[in-house]
Amino acid sequence: MSYLAGLMATAALLAPQDAPPIFQPGAPGQPSRIITADQALALARTSYTAEDVQFMQHMIVHHAQAVEMVGLLETQGENSRVKLLGRRIALSQEAEMELMRSWLIARDQSTEMQMDHSGHGMDHGSMDHSAHAGHAMAPSETPLMPGMLSPAQMARLAAARGNEFDRLFLTGMIQHHQGAIDMVGELLEHPDAGRDTLLSDFTNSVVADQSTEILRMQSLLSDL
Repeated sequence: MSYLAGLMATAALLAPQDAPPIFQPGAPGQPSRIITADQALALARTSYTAEDVQFMQHMIVHHAQAVEMVGLLETQGENSRVKLLGRRIALSQEAEMELMRSWLIARDQSTEMQMDHSGHGMDHGSMDHSAHAGHAMAPSETPLMPGMLSPAQMARLAAARGNEFDRLFLTGMIQHHQGAIDMVGELLEHPDAGRDTLLSDFTNSVVADQSTEILRMQSLLSDL
């Protein structure tokens, strides 16, 4: 055997042992495991789940309501500090909505929230102004998803002005942010969900940023 061939054979034998191990994180409460380079590559290509897709689709709708709330704040609120925080929230959530749409499109997934056969995901506000026996139905108190304001809450917010609006806005946005944090927690309860790199960074950001904003809103609320 030539010297070069011997070196190549030795490298082939040593490479698998010398290569650093690749760890795949386990689900919450579960240990990590060592996987091969081929397995890591396969995971990188298919590292999202149906729950991940549904989370992104739902969170777009969730964020859209927060942006709508800030739109009302601009014309109906009166506290400049609340308005400044609201604008920051809207800018952040609009950027995140674009990120979520791009994530879904890159994976050939719909950017629209899907409804299951039980009707879950139906817009409860779509019938707010319908009539029954000649009388308008009251807006529903049932929110579309965790943390979102119900159609009735949105109606009360839209009717408020000044300090009353600011208080309702902060109370509602605290509820809204906590709902988003809870949605992240629910996602991570599913095996293999939330492991996509971009999605993982996004969910970590949601928890960190919105937890901080909740504290700021609670402080503002106590000053009103």
